[in-house]
Formats: sequence, structure tokens, C-alpha cells
Amino acid sequence: MTLDRTRPLWRQIAAEIIRRIQDGTYPPGARVPSTLEIAQEFGVVNATAAKAMKFVREQGWTRGEVGLGTYVVDHLPSSPETPS
Repeated sequence: MTLDRTRPLWRQIAAEIIRRIQDGTYPPGARVPSTLEIAQEFGVVNATAAKAMKFVREQGWTRGEVGLGTYVVDHLPSSPETPS
């Protein structure tokens, strides 16, 4: 995925993570990449990746387990907000 540098990067990354959850790339219960892995994949700083992942979590798509990572929730949101 190529990011559009004229739009907020964190929003684009969050939208891509949500798309991957919706299409089954990251199925319910699966571990999602760490903030560091996301930052590396998209070529952004950790703070940008963290902001994207925070949005994804706040919208109910993922849950964090201290010391274990971030996982897709078992029951996906029915009408989530997606960043544009």
C-alpha cells in the first residue's frame, strides 16, 4: 500500500488495518502486527503507527493483552467508524 502524503498517515494506516480485519487477513483472535512492525511496513515513525492502532482499538476492532500483543476481537463491530 502506498500512502498519500497529503492526507493524515495514521488515518490511512488505520483504514488499512481495519480493511485487513474485514477481509480476513487478520481473522478474529489473530495477533496483529506490533506498532513497530506497522511503522516499518508503512515507513512511518512509531508515533504515527501507535496513533493508528489506538484508533483501531478504540473503534472496537482489537484488544490488547499486556505483554502478549494486540489481537483482533472475537466479535467484530457491526457498524464501525472508519477513518477517511
